[in-house]
Amino acid sequence: MLKKILPFAFFLVAQSSYAQDTLKQQRFNFHFQQTIITQTKPGFGAKYTGDNSMSPLSETATSLTTTFYGGARLWKGAQAYFNPEMSGGAGLSKTLGVAGFPNGETFRVGAPEPKIYIARLFLTQNFEWGKEKDTLTDDANQLAGLRSKRYLSITVGKWGMADFFDQNAFSHDPRTQFMNWSLMDNGAWDYPANTRGYVMGAVAELGQPDWALRFAFTMSTTEANGSVWDAKIGKANTHTLEYERRYTLNGQKGTVRVLGFLNNGKMSYYRNALAFMPVNPVIDTVNKYGAHKFGFGINAEQNLSKDFGIFAKLSYNDGKTETWYFTEIDRSFSFGGVLNGASWKRKFDEVGLAFVANGISQPHRDYLAAGGYGFIIGDGKLNYGTELIAEAYYKVDAYQHKLFLSPDYQFIINPAYNKDRGPVNVFGIRAHVEF
Repeated sequence: MLKKILPFAFFLVAQSSYAQDTLKQQRFNFHFQQTIITQTKPGFGAKYTGDNSMSPLSETATSLTTTFYGGARLWKGAQAYFNPEMSGGAGLSKTLGVAGFPNGETFRVGAPEPKIYIARLFLTQNFEWGKEKDTLTDDANQLAGLRSKRYLSITVGKWGMADFFDQNAFSHDPRTQFMNWSLMDNGAWDYPANTRGYVMGAVAELGQPDWALRFAFTMSTTEANGSVWDAKIGKANTHTLEYERRYTLNGQKGTVRVLGFLNNGKMSYYRNALAFMPVNPVIDTVNKYGAHKFGFGINAEQNLSKDFGIFAKLSYNDGKTETWYFTEIDRSFSFGGVLNGASWKRKFDEVGLAFVANGISQPHRDYLAAGGYGFIIGDGKLNYGTELIAEAYYKVDAYQHKLFLSPDYQFIINPAYNKDRGPVNVFGIRAHVEF
C-alpha cells in the first residue's frame, strides 16, 4: 500500500511545485473578448437640428468589438503584448450630438463596416527591488506571477492611455461597467488617442507598496479625431503625469488619483476662429503649431463594504483650445456606486448607478453659439445648459463567469449643452464574453 501511495504523493507535490513555478513565471497567455452593444432611443423634442446634432427621431444602433490578447515573457523583467482587434457598427446618430456619448464602445470612424487593426503592440521592461511581493493573476495583457511592490517599469509601443492612467475599480470599462463616455475616464481629460482610441509613445511607472507615480510621453495626430500620426514630434506631442495613493479606511480599500496633462500640436483657439470668421466659424482654418491644451483630473474610489463601493471624478481643462482627441468636455463631475450581487447569492452580478455633469468654457460656448462645429457636437445654435446624465445598469452572469448580459438605461438632459433639445432616453443591452 505504501508503495502505491508514495508515487501518488510525489506526483501531487511535483504538480504543486510546478503550479507555483508557473505562477511565478507564466511564459505565455492568450485571452479573448467580444462586446456587442445595442442601444435605442425614442424621438425627442428639438427646436432645431444641426450637422452634428443627435437625431430627434427614433433610432437604434449596434456596435461590435472583438479583441484577441496575446502576452509573452521574453527575458527577466521583459514582457510583450499584441492585441489585434476588430470593430464595427456605429453609435446612435453616427456617434454625434452628445458630449457624454452613451456608448463607449463606438468610434468616430464614419463607416460601420467591420475593420481589423492592431489595437496594442508594446514591450514592458520591469526593474524590481525589495522583498514584498504582489501576486498578479492571469488576465488580459497581464502574465501571472509575482512582482515586487517596489519597481520601475518602462513601456514602449502602441497602447491605450486608459491601460495605465485614470483607472477606477467601479467606473472605467464600457465593456463591463458603465457605458457612457464621460464615465470611462475623467471627462475633461482630452487624452491622446487616434480615431480608435489608441496611442503611440512611452510610459514610465514607479511603484511602491502604497503609491505609484507614472508619466507618459506620446505622439499626436495631424488633425482632430485623426488617424495619422504627426511626424513633427518636437511640436506635436502630449505629456501626462499621474500620482496614485492607495489606503484603507475602516478596513476597506480606497484609492485617490491626481492627473495632469499638457497637449501640444497644430491646433486652434476658439477665440481666434471667431475673430477670423464671426459667423459659422470653422475651427481648423486657424490651426498652427505652438498651441497648447492643459488640464487636470481627480479620481477617487472607496469600498464601503466588501460588496459595495463608490467613486467620484472631477476634471477641468483650459477650454481655450479645440478638443483634439476625446470629446468636447471642458469641465466634468461624476459620482456613483456599484453593488455586488453576493447579498442575493449572485456574486458575479452587479448593479451600478452614476450621475454626470459636463460643461464647456465660455470661448467654447461662443464658438458653438455662432454656428461653429466640433468633431462630435454642434447644433448650429446654442442655448447653453450643463449636460446632465444619469446611467443605471445591471450586469448578469449569464454563463459560468464568461458571458455577461447587461441591460442599461441613460437619461440625458441638455444634450450637447443645448436647452433647446432633449431630454433623451437611451435604452441599451450589452452582451460581453471573455475567456
